[in-house]
Amino acid sequence: MASLSAIAKRHTDLDDADIAWLQLLQADWQVIADLSFADLVLWLPDRQGKGFWAGGQMRPTTGPTAYVDDIVGSFVATGRRPLVDAAFELGRIAREGDPEWRDEVPVRVEAIPVRRDGRVIAVISRNTNLLGIRTPSRLEINYLQTASDLANMIALGLFPNPGQRSDHADSPRVGDGFLRVDAAGRVVYASPNALSVYRKLGLAGDLAGQPLTDLTRDLVPPKWRPDEETLSAVLGGRAHRDTELGSSGGPGEGVALIVRSIPLRPKGDHIGGMILLRDVTDLRRRDRELVSKDATIREIHHRVKNNLQTVAALLRMQARRIDSVEAAAALEEAVRRVGSIAIVHETLSQAVEEKVDFDDIADRLARLVTDVGSTTAQVSVRREGTFGALDSEMATPLAMVVMELMQNAAEHGYQTGGSGEIVLRAERHGAVLEVAIEDDGQGLPEGFDLDSSSSLGLSIVRTLVESELGGHLALGHSPTGGTRAGISIAVE
Repeated sequence: MASLSAIAKRHTDLDDADIAWLQLLQADWQVIADLSFADLVLWLPDRQGKGFWAGGQMRPTTGPTAYVDDIVGSFVATGRRPLVDAAFELGRIAREGDPEWRDEVPVRVEAIPVRRDGRVIAVISRNTNLLGIRTPSRLEINYLQTASDLANMIALGLFPNPGQRSDHADSPRVGDGFLRVDAAGRVVYASPNALSVYRKLGLAGDLAGQPLTDLTRDLVPPKWRPDEETLSAVLGGRAHRDTELGSSGGPGEGVALIVRSIPLRPKGDHIGGMILLRDVTDLRRRDRELVSKDATIREIHHRVKNNLQTVAALLRMQARRIDSVEAAAALEEAVRRVGSIAIVHETLSQAVEEKVDFDDIADRLARLVTDVGSTTAQVSVRREGTFGALDSEMATPLAMVVMELMQNAAEHGYQTGGSGEIVLRAERHGAVLEVAIEDDGQGLPEGFDLDSSSSLGLSIVRTLVESELGGHLALGHSPTGGTRAGISIAVE
């Protein structure tokens, strides 16, 4: 299905500012459709003046749809939708008493011109399925009156309001809680859900007739509400804004609300506002639990890192007390392996998410190899390319593999007194990470075979690559004449 922008640029003369206005309007379509109990269709004028293109469509969640099929991208010629034609040409809302019949369903149609900077740039058709129509309740009457006010504001170019979009991903919906306030900020009507929300804040009586700002100020302590200007502007229905408030202690303990206001000016003058409420208490509680969980996980990683460093220090002390050169070397290798795991946990203890920037880990491992890598040769390590962000489950075994291979290159690739460079190369090809450790040393021994090698380090590397990472390990000659170890693993 094509987007509004694509349809407008392909078939109309609307400019970028016009399209941005229509997109801002579409951002509040669900609210208008739900208040109207009707499907909304946005009709864009064809650049050749031959008709209109359907640039958008929204179905109500409060009533039956009038359009079973999607019509976005379809074209209607001039004369096929007389009300749309009239609204566009005359610049005023067009409606008829007699319904249209679509698939044996009576549909009442109303066409609303969309005005921007004094020009009609599109038309919204409001299509109400009349099957099962009955005497409306007070709730439905207030919904419909508010929808009519918004329609008049659209026709006058007073809605949407630039910059009114909410920063909240969980912005209130019509069914969450609906209030109408008059020009003085007194509640004219409150839906049952809105009343329930205020009951949680500690309200004992009714909302009708109450000055909403003063009432809320009495129920919500200063610590849990916005500044006075925001509070009065939003709850007084005077600003296209939203805010979050709540309370702690008493009947409303732990309550959290998002409140959104849309001022109503159907004839240009301010007559009041629509206030939407959403109880986000459970959402905020889960947010706090997630934050607490993340902090706990980071603390665990920090403690594991500390414990690993303690183990490494104990092993290092033991190595110094052993007379056997081979035993001491084995303990030093164990120290480096434990240290590489500790580096990963230290990085995870500082990360907000369970993903880590492996480039940082790789650089720290490289410095470790350079500082304490080989006692017989002077080597430097250079990284090329990027590993990117990796899951923590993958980071630990990969760190051990990279450390082991770089250490192998430093210890066995160069003769005593020699020097050289190890290159750690990382490249991503789609969902595959290719890692190579190349040195410019003396290369692999004659007749070397990975499958028959007795090296403990290579055995550890191969097990980690194949079993833990599900990848493939290959050893061969590097372009510089030394050794190249290549690893290929899936990362997504």
